[in-house]
Amino acid sequence: MTTLLLGTRKGLLTYTQTKTGWEPTKIDFAGSPVSHTMRDPRTNIRWAALDHGHWGSKLWRSMDEGATWEEMTAPAYPEGTMRSDGEPATVSYLWLIAPGGKDQPDRMYVGSEPGGLFQSDDGGCSFKLVESLWNHPTREKWWFGGGRDHPGVCSVVVDPRDSNHILIGISVGGVFETTDGGQHWETRNKGLLACYLPDPHSEAGHDPHYMVASPSNPDVLWQQNHCGVFRSVDGAKTWQDISQPEQAIRFGFAIAVDAKDENTAWVVPAISDSDRRAVDRALSVCRTEDGGKTWTTLRNGLPQRETYDVVFRHALDINGEQLAFGSTTGNLFFSADRGDSWQTIGHHLPPIYSVRFTP
Repeated sequence: MTTLLLGTRKGLLTYTQTKTGWEPTKIDFAGSPVSHTMRDPRTNIRWAALDHGHWGSKLWRSMDEGATWEEMTAPAYPEGTMRSDGEPATVSYLWLIAPGGKDQPDRMYVGSEPGGLFQSDDGGCSFKLVESLWNHPTREKWWFGGGRDHPGVCSVVVDPRDSNHILIGISVGGVFETTDGGQHWETRNKGLLACYLPDPHSEAGHDPHYMVASPSNPDVLWQQNHCGVFRSVDGAKTWQDISQPEQAIRFGFAIAVDAKDENTAWVVPAISDSDRRAVDRALSVCRTEDGGKTWTTLRNGLPQRETYDVVFRHALDINGEQLAFGSTTGNLFFSADRGDSWQTIGHHLPPIYSVRFTP
């Protein structure tokens, strides 16, 4: 059975697809914010990152498809590690949990705030800070907080052809690439715009809200950025702005790419950073099938009056022809036909931070 894992403000919710539709079937960590959740396709292990207001960031895993959970040692900065403002670096948020390559069954990555990437080589039992990225010369001047107080590692793209080739998205910091397993990192922001900086073409200081690679062609990458929607066809060496401001395709957080077609992707537009809500108080999803040259606005089945839903960066997912996304106002939407039509499968839920299919 296909399930949806929802990381929400009040726990990890599981929805299961039945013959008659989607049904809520389980809640874990009830009452606790779950910032991110995922299933490792290599091992079928489920992971959940928690954001306790009092107890701090926690990391949990389930070896039995969510029947039981065990707490793992959460990533921590080495003693003496300092933020760019001279304060000690401590994990204030776990943004993302990501698997390593297929040839690295015990490799895991966790992206954190204030901008640290953590790596595990023992299946998540322990983590170490990737100091080569933390010590990148751009960090102290060009990494900073945007919607939150500090920068956060929110995207990890591992090349399926070469597990030592990794692209990282830092909000706010930019895109960084390593080709030697994390020993060295280079900025990959050419063509991006940092519209909030004196020099919008700065080497760093960019804000990729979420970045993904095309499964069918990993050299094609997409990102929903603070300043637009961008696409690269040369492995992030250069980026092209494919926004369509006249269709409100510019600001947003989430982006999803078709597994078989490198030219097809979906975004959920929102009004700009100063006014984060649905455009014209009407919810829509936009799809391109030609690499961003043109976009189709999809509204069938989505609320079109007095709507304030915003979709966060990890709250849109794709599974074949199916799409699902959740909103900050606690609504959960599903499409079985690539976004042509939608149905609401959850109302009055807590704010939704992440949505992931577990086929």
